[in-house]
Amino acid sequence: MDIKTAKRWFSWHKWSSLICTLFLLMLCVTGLPLIFHEELDKVLKKQVVADVPPDARPLSLDSLAVAASAQYPGNHVRYVFWDEEDRNKVIFDLAPAPDAPPEQSKYAMLNRYTGSLLDKPATDGVMAVILKVHTNMFLGIGGKLFLGLMGILFVVAILSGIVLYGRIMKKYDFGMVRKYKSKRLQWLDTHNLLGIVTLAWASVVGLTGIINGMSDVVLWMWQQGQLKEMVAPYAQQPPYQGQLASLDSALVVAQAAAPDMEPRIITYPGTMFSSKHHYAVFMKGNTALTARLLTPALVDAQTGQLTDHRKMPWYVNTLFLSEPLHFGDYGGMPLKIIWALFDFATIVILVTGLYLWFERRNASRLQWSRLEKIAAENE
Repeated sequence: MDIKTAKRWFSWHKWSSLICTLFLLMLCVTGLPLIFHEELDKVLKKQVVADVPPDARPLSLDSLAVAASAQYPGNHVRYVFWDEEDRNKVIFDLAPAPDAPPEQSKYAMLNRYTGSLLDKPATDGVMAVILKVHTNMFLGIGGKLFLGLMGILFVVAILSGIVLYGRIMKKYDFGMVRKYKSKRLQWLDTHNLLGIVTLAWASVVGLTGIINGMSDVVLWMWQQGQLKEMVAPYAQQPPYQGQLASLDSALVVAQAAAPDMEPRIITYPGTMFSSKHHYAVFMKGNTALTARLLTPALVDAQTGQLTDHRKMPWYVNTLFLSEPLHFGDYGGMPLKIIWALFDFATIVILVTGLYLWFERRNASRLQWSRLEKIAAENE
């Protein structure tokens, strides 16, 4: 690599890093507690156990929906989902209208066997606030897309750093840290070494972060693509205004269409994940991998009949798989600890990068001052 090309790569690395560094620091700092969000939720919030009486049978979803609606008069159920860790808990999302913004959602968690209210989960707890900062900085879709752009710059910084490190290591031993040189060189070597050590992790987290930042775009693509095709026969029909079919019958029909899967979410007609004429029952697999993927089954909200059942397109499945991978949710506590260590190492990389940039600027200014002084003395 000639000097001109090396300078070009250095310029790419410097500016891509500088532009995104502060935002990446924010993402790394907020990402640390989010890696352990399940464990922290248990500590910060009292866990309620759903007791199951002897010989008890699950209550109907319809009766549970009525009980949930009674908790928030003037609101209507629009989503039903099961607790991931305790299937005896059923959670209802209620809002004034099916298409109301997420900020208006209210929640009721009920015992599946007794119908008793277990909790009204809050949407503004500490972990919820941290997640909001991490995902969109309270700026909605604009914040998500902006952080996705920062992720792209991060990937550019990684690639340019690899090219520059390969050139440097032609002259030195791989992974060397010049301990007996200047402080700046020691930090430079540490910065480079940590960058290479965290290369694979940073690439995975950066790419999955970009994908997660595009979640609203992915949802829109699914709505305008597959979902639109699935509800096409109802396009010219007015929204159904009568009494809706039974939730339980819709669930039975969906399970019959996917007998090797279990329900994850049921969405009511009029929500962003369904049409104005259908329940959408999202089924999940029963393995570690397929449990992250959802398959929608559309059930006519008037007749209770299945109208369509398809696998999600590849771009939606990519999003489903990238979300848990971004936070290290696939391998339990050992993987979470590894994710946290790499996260902390990335914080060190970002801080040392800023330090090296400031030191380089100070050195350049000092050198320029010396040249000016010499020039003044020679006049």
